[in-house]
Amino acid sequence: MNENTLEKIEFDKQFLRSGENLVAGVDEVGRGPLAGPVVCCAVIMPMDDIIDGVTDSKKIAEKKRVALAEKIKEKAIDYVICEVSPEQIDEINILEATKLCMKKCVDGLKVKPDVVLVDAMNIDVPYRKEAIIKGDFKSYNVGAASIVAKVYRDNLMVEYDKTYPEYKFANNKGYGTKDHIKALKEVGACPIHRKTFIKNFSVK
Repeated sequence: MNENTLEKIEFDKQFLRSGENLVAGVDEVGRGPLAGPVVCCAVIMPMDDIIDGVTDSKKIAEKKRVALAEKIKEKAIDYVICEVSPEQIDEINILEATKLCMKKCVDGLKVKPDVVLVDAMNIDVPYRKEAIIKGDFKSYNVGAASIVAKVYRDNLMVEYDKTYPEYKFANNKGYGTKDHIKALKEVGACPIHRKTFIKNFSVK
């Protein structure tokens, strides 16, 4: 077992009290893109059947990340994935949309956790909770949530690429790359763009 993985397990266990063993990790993906939803995941992983290599999803190669996401979903005691649409992001802003998305995930868990660890965010849920800075790197459960959320959102953007190929969503996942911004200026916005995120570009 990788020493870093064991450290993440011990990190999560420090928040448990006597007789408790269920930690939920919560993370988001997609706060920064110009297009697509923000996606969150809440996951409760068993603490005695460990998947090696779980960490911040951004630090894992894509092929390995996809394989890990499948293992996490197979072994999870419970998990929920939620989206908040570009329209709602424009309506309530990305911070509130992220909090809403995280809350929807936790509220959707069928298994009640003893404690909820959230990546750098304070959310209104009926459980004991901790906001963890760099939680996706420090916590096993938050890291697992980050992997599942990222793989789900990446797949979603690949599907959107088939409908809106001019923006190259399969490559940029909605982020503001040079090609994406060029397409915005030449073609204009599509229905999954966040209007509040692209208002500084001279789009059609």
